[in-house]
Amino acid sequence: MTRQDDIAPTATKQRSARPRRNPVDKYEARRVELAEAALKALAELGYAKTSLREIAQKSEFTHAVLPYYFEDKLDLIRCSIRHLKAQCATRYDVVTAAAQSSEELMNGFLDKLAETIRDEPQMHCLWYDLRAQALFEEAFRDVVNEIDKSLEDMVWRVVTRYAELGGGQPTITPGAAYALLDGLFQKHLLRHISDDPNAVSDLLDEVRTLLPRLI
Repeated sequence: MTRQDDIAPTATKQRSARPRRNPVDKYEARRVELAEAALKALAELGYAKTSLREIAQKSEFTHAVLPYYFEDKLDLIRCSIRHLKAQCATRYDVVTAAAQSSEELMNGFLDKLAETIRDEPQMHCLWYDLRAQALFEEAFRDVVNEIDKSLEDMVWRVVTRYAELGGGQPTITPGAAYALLDGLFQKHLLRHISDDPNAVSDLLDEVRTLLPRLI
């Protein structure tokens, strides 16, 4: 018969063998969790109508906990914007890496455009809202400019790969390419959230016409 004394050391050893989470990692994990909650609230209500209380209600934490993780609402939203960047700045990289012809890249890019505008309209509206807020709120400008640059780079990877597969060279700067495609996307996003049934198909038609003209 096994004695309890024989079992206890083994159980203790197993418990001690479990990796303990670094307090810093736990703190950062909480910040990310709250940033995700903030994104949900911001996407639903917009920047102007979102308070710390609404953000807390989207998470498992109370309103009183937020000051422990963030200096103020601006600090929380800056963290949320950075989290948003991580979700979208590499959206088309799989397409550009896998495509073996310019037509294959075009089709893959258009499929991703349609998918993201249909599946994530609120998040895109949030991005345009926060980018507009940066015109008035200095605290947002550095992180918004950083994200804008990462999105410009993302679009440029599509344009340069499309040119490479077609045996040509871009005839436009990265900034101009981004401005053209982003402008079309924002225009048709507004139509899409206004329940225009042709918004997505019109966006895809315009991008299909535009992209070859950039080469």
